[in-house]
Amino acid sequence: MSKTVLVFDFGASSARAMLCRVKDGGFDMQEIHRFPNVPVTEGGHLRWDIDELWEQMKIAIGFGVFNGGFDAISVDTWGVDFGLIGQDGNLLEKPVHYRDSRTDGMLEDVCARIPAETLFEQSGIQPMSINTLFQLNYLMKNDRNMLFRAEKLLMMPDLFAYLLTGECRSEFTEATTTQLIDQKARGWNIRLIEALGIPKRIFAPLIQPGERYGELKQELADEFRTEPVPVFACASHDTASAVMAVPTEEEHFAFLSCGTWTLFGTELRRPLVTEQAMKMGLTNEGGSSSTTTLLKNIMGLWLIQETRRWYNSAQCAGYSFADLEAMARECEPFVSFIDPNAPDFAAPDDMPLKIQEFCRKTGQPVPETPGQIMRCIYQSLACEFALTLAEISELTGFDYKVINMIGGGTKDKLLCQLTADAAGIPAVAGPTEATALGNAISTLIALGEISDISEARQMIIRSGLTEEFQPQEHENWLEPLQKYKNLTRNR
Repeated sequence: MSKTVLVFDFGASSARAMLCRVKDGGFDMQEIHRFPNVPVTEGGHLRWDIDELWEQMKIAIGFGVFNGGFDAISVDTWGVDFGLIGQDGNLLEKPVHYRDSRTDGMLEDVCARIPAETLFEQSGIQPMSINTLFQLNYLMKNDRNMLFRAEKLLMMPDLFAYLLTGECRSEFTEATTTQLIDQKARGWNIRLIEALGIPKRIFAPLIQPGERYGELKQELADEFRTEPVPVFACASHDTASAVMAVPTEEEHFAFLSCGTWTLFGTELRRPLVTEQAMKMGLTNEGGSSSTTTLLKNIMGLWLIQETRRWYNSAQCAGYSFADLEAMARECEPFVSFIDPNAPDFAAPDDMPLKIQEFCRKTGQPVPETPGQIMRCIYQSLACEFALTLAEISELTGFDYKVINMIGGGTKDKLLCQLTADAAGIPAVAGPTEATALGNAISTLIALGEISDISEARQMIIRSGLTEEFQPQEHENWLEPLQKYKNLTRNR
């Protein structure tokens, strides 16, 4: 009988629990629980509501037992954020959200002592203020006692695994988002940690995808009348899990993981830490099977999500995502563009007003209607994807024939089509639940249900979980692409 994995897939705005197993040469995925991930403000900081998330996890475990049980558990989340465990084994405070303002000025403070180029060369990670390194620098400057009271620092998936098992481990792909991993030695960068004054004892031993954190605590197993099943480390950074589910047989492929953040990249055998890579805003995150995921973080569906939220809250419009997509289709193309990566759009609230102001200050026609706002977002994202593809191709020397679009954003057919149109090559969209599926694949390999990642990707290809979008009228995009390049690359 096929073994079943209880998968927890945490996104920045929602989470889901799924039961996944191999069935009839493909994957059977059953969603048993979905719940919101809503941050709270406590102690003057924006925080993850870890208590509520843990309660929802326990509800999901109960649902999993009720739906036939499971043989293992694995967890993936976003990167960079962490919790601090005290000497009594309890969490010292709720983890702070990466969008909290506490890291304002921290990047500049660190880089005044350690050049950004050195940080990139050592870690392969693009210096960004949200990175764990800069969050820890804030604590060293403003709440040093908190760090020295901590026994262990656990990244978010490791923290959930700790609640399940009581074991402190740091999964490698997630750890790379801290900017504190030595990309050459593939271990904690002790020299950098000591240079920043951070107590090195708080960093837990590293484990790789497919290794165990431990077993489900006996008291939890007793509570839910199940066995103390193993809790495995998947590729627990959600991007790394999603890349495992890219449906390709090519060694060199381009992927576009569509979520709140959109990640455009490729999979390499080793980090690429050249000066050009840094200037292009590329980062090297840990992947499964000792690979490196070279990618660019792009402010993706966040722009669409926040635009919808503003219209529905400020104007009580009641728009669905489908409504906004339909409005965009009706509007004239190529009128105005924004830079999705501009800091103007990083904070929540008033997104349509921010888009209008960006167009105004860059001397472009100002979009007025919801449809015009959405058309501006869609075509700006498509142009960004096309230029990023060209830049990565030039840097790696590989000619990518297809863009593999994965994740929930692939439900947006207009975004998929415009991506193919702008890039001039087909876009293959799906699977939509790539992160949860990649999470499960890692653990199913560890359980012996699948031989390796190549077999898993072939199974996805055969499963019919993808849809292909052929480029249409690519020549009409050439002038807008140059206009967008002048706006975003030549400033």
